[in-house]
Amino acid sequence: MNFTQPLPLSLYVHYPWCVQKCPYCDFNSHTLKTDIDEAAYINALITQLERVLPQIWGRPIKSIFFGGGTPSLISEEGLNRFLSQARALLGFSPNIEITLEANPGTVDFEKFAGFYEAGINRLSMGIQSFDDEKLKALGRIHSADEAHKAVEVAKSAGFTNFNLDLMFALPNQTVEQAIADVQQVISYQPPHLSHYQLTLEPNTPFYKNPPVLPNDDQAWEFQQACQQLIANSGYEHYEVSGYAQKGKQCQHNLNYWQFGDYIGLGAGAHGKITMAPEGRIFRTQMPASPGGYLEAMKQNQAGRTYDVTEDDAIFEFMLNALRLQQGFDLDLFALRTGLSLTKIKPRLDELIQQGLITVSEQNRLLLTSKGQQYLNDVVSAFLND
Repeated sequence: MNFTQPLPLSLYVHYPWCVQKCPYCDFNSHTLKTDIDEAAYINALITQLERVLPQIWGRPIKSIFFGGGTPSLISEEGLNRFLSQARALLGFSPNIEITLEANPGTVDFEKFAGFYEAGINRLSMGIQSFDDEKLKALGRIHSADEAHKAVEVAKSAGFTNFNLDLMFALPNQTVEQAIADVQQVISYQPPHLSHYQLTLEPNTPFYKNPPVLPNDDQAWEFQQACQQLIANSGYEHYEVSGYAQKGKQCQHNLNYWQFGDYIGLGAGAHGKITMAPEGRIFRTQMPASPGGYLEAMKQNQAGRTYDVTEDDAIFEFMLNALRLQQGFDLDLFALRTGLSLTKIKPRLDELIQQGLITVSEQNRLLLTSKGQQYLNDVVSAFLND
């Protein structure tokens, strides 16, 4: 692999605890059963960050994302302490995006204001629905009233950049109810909106005991109707489930989808680092359990590290970049994988002949409408047999 320039670099911080784990969730999250030692966890995050510095020295951070779990359970003081240390250790880009995921049931004005004062400049709120019946079916801890209040409180605390998460094809949901949720979200004019279908993931309670969900044809009807409404409201559909007002795309997620680098801090966090001079890409994975992670930091253990092969780089790049609705510049392939485009040209030619992708006059690779319907097949074409 041959890289001509350093890749963009982001920072992901995982907070693994939730008040209650939702039955559809397959993320690395753990229900709070006792009080946690927040100071010990933040110390571990800072320790891990210090250890990774030699691998990313001199590269500015373009975005930070606090995910979980429920990161809004963090105290304002703890969050401020971590960000202060991160600023001292890392170079922050002047226009850095710092996002924190928030559950509407775990915040109030003082906490939102404290997050804003600590340096959070973007919120991502897991609304999911404004229907109490649907929220109860999803196992959410907040009510519709609390969801409405959370949006208003975030605005009053100073946040002008925020995302609202919304799900569709929920248990016993009708298309009218799905549309009503979207209408309610749009009325708040969020700069960013995530709209995605509820899916049954293995190793979740919903997978073991499935609720009654709309069938595939109904889910497609929901999606088409909601997408049209969102588009008519001035949002750009820029990623499979992402919609944004002009200039408000999530910079952190864009870095993932464009195969940039990211540091992964915290229990179960994954990272991807490119050592450009050495022509090497490697991934990191930390122990999933909070206790295992804390112990690893005490014992000066680095977690799991493994190299990304050329075949893996090709597949992972396409898996991410093909999510982008406007496609990607073909030159990006070499910049982010360190490989020549000739490595995949036969597969590209075949997909073009099948009518699944096209290349624009601006040298951008795009999925056709047929390719969007068969996205999994297009991605699979880049798996090595």
